[in-house]
Amino acid sequence: MIVEHALIPVGPGEEADFERAFAAARKLIESSPGFLGLTLSRGVEAPTTHLLIVQWENSRMVGAGFTISPAFRQWSTLLHDSYQQFPVVEHFSFIA
Repeated sequence: MIVEHALIPVGPGEEADFERAFAAARKLIESSPGFLGLTLSRGVEAPTTHLLIVQWENSRMVGAGFTISPAFRQWSTLLHDSYQQFPVVEHFSFIA
């Protein structure tokens, strides 16, 4: 399993708009092959920062799957305007 971690900074006052857009975009990633689950959290100390954690079957499902799909282009259209800067995205191999 691969765990994808994205820190998503949105503009001040844009938090609720981003979360509404994410609710619409969520179905796009959830329908992707290899998708296992996700969580979205808002920062406590920095409420303009959101933490997205996505679980994938393997790394092929991320790079060669969702990110090159038409669904990702729709995802980008819905969400990327909310970003104050592009998110930091990292992938981790599940150990325990």
